[in-house]
Amino acid sequence: MSAALAIFAATVVVSLVGLYSKPALIQRFLFRPYWFLRRKQYDTVITSGFVHADLAHLIFNMVTFYFFAFQLERVIGPLRFALLYLLGLVLSEITTYYKHRNDPSYASLGASGAISAVLFASIVYFPTQKLFIIPIPLPIPAPLFAVAYVAYSWYSARQARGNINHDAHLGGALVGLAFVFLTDPSAYQRMSQLLFG
Repeated sequence: MSAALAIFAATVVVSLVGLYSKPALIQRFLFRPYWFLRRKQYDTVITSGFVHADLAHLIFNMVTFYFFAFQLERVIGPLRFALLYLLGLVLSEITTYYKHRNDPSYASLGASGAISAVLFASIVYFPTQKLFIIPIPLPIPAPLFAVAYVAYSWYSARQARGNINHDAHLGGALVGLAFVFLTDPSAYQRMSQLLFG
């Protein structure tokens, strides 16, 4: 059983149901740091990763997931992949929690932290990978895409529009890099040899 396929399908289905059929589902799944301890909404650290603000948000995250997750799972296996994704979801929320724990109006959603963890872990294993993204007519090196992804996240976090948790992107990136270092440190040596000979 592919963990990546199960996560992909669940995220798409739950997000679409929340967006077009049951908006109350999105409200229930939102991560609200203020209520995390006060109302014991511990599950929202995970559930918030399965809902998205709009169709564009869902597509952006799922396209990124598609490009990186499946080949990474083939290398590290479904169990390690599922663990990486779970850690990316949970640990990327730490900064968000401390930043907004006293703000009862703040809520966030999206799989950004987990997908960022997958993206950066994948780049350690496949540093020479290139992507084609419409409408850009040229292949984009994976490391460049990763830098652009984090830069976009940083900029978007400063704009603070909607419930998208852009702050989680950087946290997720660190989780992905640390996960590879702790579970397969030799991957960094292989990456260095591929990039620098």
